[in-house]
Amino acid sequence: MTQDRTVPEHLSELDVLATEVCACRACPRLVAWRELVAQEKRAAFADQEYWGRPVPSLGDPAARLLVVGLAPAAHGGNRTGRMFTGDRSGDWLFAALHRAGYANQPASVAIGDGLSLRGAYVTAVVRCAPPANKPTVIERDTCLAYLEREMALLPGVRVIVVLGAFAYAAVCRLLGVRPRPRFGHLTEVPAGERTIVCSYHPSQQNTFPGTLTRDMFDAVFDRARALNG
Repeated sequence: MTQDRTVPEHLSELDVLATEVCACRACPRLVAWRELVAQEKRAAFADQEYWGRPVPSLGDPAARLLVVGLAPAAHGGNRTGRMFTGDRSGDWLFAALHRAGYANQPASVAIGDGLSLRGAYVTAVVRCAPPANKPTVIERDTCLAYLEREMALLPGVRVIVVLGAFAYAAVCRLLGVRPRPRFGHLTEVPAGERTIVCSYHPSQQNTFPGTLTRDMFDAVFDRARALNG
């Protein structure tokens, strides 16, 4: 990998990748949307400065568990600057990771709140908040190179939890899973030395009506830990 000379030499390759992600302006529609949201803001966060850029991943570089979501939320990660931080989906995710022993605390609301992940790394297929939470195919494919590089820089990962069918399809594509088994909650798919474990996305559309319950979500991370030994 060619390292950007403007990046301090002590940074790891994951840090370098994060720096590149945060500077990306490859998708005009996503750039315009994330910056518009950051300017107009939600009334509840009117006094806060929004991140308004692509959102970097977070976690333990020695992780054995990789969690892959769809994209940052407009008023979540796009506001806080940290993946899954500051929105309802993140509330569910970090609480479940804490119960499974992967996080030191059950909630994350902002950078600097003390959250630390142990043995887990959290990322997404698309790094900018997309309008209506729906990236285009071109946007997905443009951003997929970041996830591919990230996965290569996390050699210890043995289990990949995918949150939703969008993330599942992207990860299967990167790992060469063909034919791709049908997505379903707790579906397991072998992928070489790694195992993909599927979960419904912890969005309000799934958690409010009970399509995804706490017990169902906990079962995903209990299974991930069992697979990791």
